[in-house]
Amino acid sequence: MANSTQLTVLFQRAPHGSVSGREGLDLLLLNASYDVVSAAAFVGDGVYQLLANQQPETVASKNHIVTFKALPMYDVDTILVCQQSLQERGISADQLIVDATIVAPSEIAALLGHSKEVLTF
Repeated sequence: MANSTQLTVLFQRAPHGSVSGREGLDLLLLNASYDVVSAAAFVGDGVYQLLANQQPETVASKNHIVTFKALPMYDVDTILVCQQSLQERGISADQLIVDATIVAPSEIAALLGHSKEVLTF
């Protein structure tokens, strides 16, 4: 985790039922495309954002989940997922759509503390 993270987007809501996750992802990709050093963190129900094999069309929602795979292409190399949140929801790391770093809540707190801006979705 870089001490010079300019923007961290904190995902803490489930992906469907609101546009919050899609808006956070769009903002993250947009900033990264302008060479803003960016990171993503997933806590609470936000870990569902990365869950593979979702079928959002069954709830009349658009599938933005696959777009998370683009994060490395935009040089978003810091993708942290809260281990405690995964455990509480019975999700394992191999069920996630991206290669993320599974960390303790304290490591996410450290990232947030070293970020110039934190936006929550």
